[in-house]
Amino acid sequence: MPFETSIHHHVRAEVIEPTIAQRVLRVGRAPHRWFHHLVFIAAGKAEHRYAETSRQIQGPALMLAPPSEGEAIAFAAGSHGFLLGVSPDIIAEAFGDHAESPALRLFAGGRAVTEHLATGPRAEFTLLFQGAIAETHEAGRGSRMAAAAYVRLIYMLAWRLAAPAQQPEPHRGGSGPILQRFRQLVETHFRQHWAVSRYARELGVSADRLHAICSRSLGRSPIELIHDRLTQEARLRLERSGHSVQDISDTLGFRDPANFSHFFKRRTGLSPAKYRAHAASTASGGAVPVSSDYADWP
Repeated sequence: MPFETSIHHHVRAEVIEPTIAQRVLRVGRAPHRWFHHLVFIAAGKAEHRYAETSRQIQGPALMLAPPSEGEAIAFAAGSHGFLLGVSPDIIAEAFGDHAESPALRLFAGGRAVTEHLATGPRAEFTLLFQGAIAETHEAGRGSRMAAAAYVRLIYMLAWRLAAPAQQPEPHRGGSGPILQRFRQLVETHFRQHWAVSRYARELGVSADRLHAICSRSLGRSPIELIHDRLTQEARLRLERSGHSVQDISDTLGFRDPANFSHFFKRRTGLSPAKYRAHAASTASGGAVPVSSDYADWP
């Protein structure tokens, strides 16, 4: 299928050349609403606008943003940098199943800004972004595997630079660390449809205690949070891929498409087929508001 094999449906990449006026990049709108965005401000400054707030970022700096709506990056006149946006499929391929994978998924679920980069990291990011852009646009290239490799290296370098401030703290008691670890486990195992009791066992707490922590801190039960993540992934794949409903059902671990359709309709009010048709006919690409990241988790 051309939709699936074309790298441009999974990666957007461009050089931000210096201009005489401000340039605004709206990263939270169709067709890239569900993309993770990586922005490297090589020189100059930019303004990050999100949810009626703004933040000035002084380069050289790196900004990582999970999928969102209404988000924008405004490069100031004379500033120079790179923009890389990647689909959830590329993120999944980039992080894979390695020792660092859960931590990288957790890191990628939040926003991160690293300013005043030293010469070494600045040079590394420049080469990685240039490589990703060349892979996306140069004739004879266009490998998803190569693009995912660049994305993995960028996130890995950013994660290392952010440590320990933006990495999950070790367990020291209290509900915050348990929620962070629960989130990490959900991100890793939601396709396997783990029971709440298994998550609790992995966390070293009872199912009742996990339920109490989630309900008290987030107003939602563990199973609701797990189903939120599963529904989000289903929506992403229905909107952004050309896979059949059966293929999506299999990928998400449902026993059959009928079971998947029942789950999805109960959660969104639409069957998978009707949701896909509705998403294709609207500019925003969505019908039911479900958290597109984990901003509501601590």
